[in-house]
Amino acid sequence: MVVTASLFFILTFATIIAIVWSGYHLLHEEESPLDDRLAELQSAAGAAGPEVRVSRRRRAGGGIINSMLYLISVVPGGEDWLRENERELRAAGVRRAELVGLYSAGHALFFVALMGLMLYLQWDNDFMSKLGGLAAAFILGWLLPKQILYRLVKRYKARLQEALPDTIDMLGIVLGTGLALDQALLRVSEEMRHIYPELAAEFYTVVMQVKAGQERSKAFNQMVRRTGIEDIKSLAAMIVQSEKFGTSLSHALKVYADALRTRRRLRAEAAIGKAGIKMLFPIVLFILPALFVITLVPGLLTTLRDLKGGIGGGPR
Repeated sequence: MVVTASLFFILTFATIIAIVWSGYHLLHEEESPLDDRLAELQSAAGAAGPEVRVSRRRRAGGGIINSMLYLISVVPGGEDWLRENERELRAAGVRRAELVGLYSAGHALFFVALMGLMLYLQWDNDFMSKLGGLAAAFILGWLLPKQILYRLVKRYKARLQEALPDTIDMLGIVLGTGLALDQALLRVSEEMRHIYPELAAEFYTVVMQVKAGQERSKAFNQMVRRTGIEDIKSLAAMIVQSEKFGTSLSHALKVYADALRTRRRLRAEAAIGKAGIKMLFPIVLFILPALFVITLVPGLLTTLRDLKGGIGGGPR
């Protein structure tokens, strides 16, 4: 029993360390939009179809992570799962291929290790206990990394949403000085990279894609697909239409920035309105019981002591 408990704590500690290390690398990855664009061009030029592309990317060898990804891809549905992870990580701002492989391999290892550990701990129990433990390990091992990735995507989109009004306002000001659109986007990304690094990286990615030979409309559409934000979709449509019809963009961007500020203020007011309802459950579950104990228990104890004294001190 002591050996089992020691092994459980060692594996738990190792799993926590692996998750923290993977999260650190996922959150501190360095953007390289030009390398990403060149890799996309090489993939499009060197692959005749999806099957060729899969066979080129998923092959045995080339390191432990690549070998693990190859083993996952040969499992039925594994390649679709890897592509889904890649798409979700791109929506979270993680674009480097090695980090995508690190997350996928870590997710698979965590799932298998948790299932194996639960099977080992439940080895001497009856069938129903084993089944319940394996079901709990299956749900936890599958959903926990997904929830972490979901939180990363949600936080990344929230940061992009908050950065849009100020960044678009600055883009309109820079365009008003006479700079071209690509130069204005590059200047805005340089100025905003310390304040809003996520949106600055997205703009820089668009500029690098255009410099690498991509059409501007396709580059903006790719940014819309990466982020999945309706306001960015509207911004991309506004820029593409302005370029197509030759209309002035700076004034339209200023008006759009004011509309985005209004939406941000309305979202803040809605969040404040929901705060009272969200605080109701913690108040009922945690604060009110403690308040009742503090206010009622001293009076009840005093009453019980007086009753006990009256009964014990009365005539016999």
